[in-house]
Amino acid sequence: MGLNLNLNFGEPGRRYARAYTPGDDFYEALIEMHRDLSDEQSAQANARLILLLANHIGDLSVLREAMAIARQDL
Repeated sequence: MGLNLNLNFGEPGRRYARAYTPGDDFYEALIEMHRDLSDEQSAQANARLILLLANHIGDLSVLREAMAIARQDL
């Protein structure tokens, strides 16, 4: 199936007036996750989040594709 690069944020059963609103909601939650954390704690939280989401995705080919895209142009 491959990595989905289309807008894909949302909550089941919730309707949004604008397509970008769920992405904004995610970004706000991500910023809140880091509130009051030191730089080291933020890095640890990011690492944990990456591992949790990678485990949820589970498909190694999708994960490899995401890692390759994340490294592009760095």
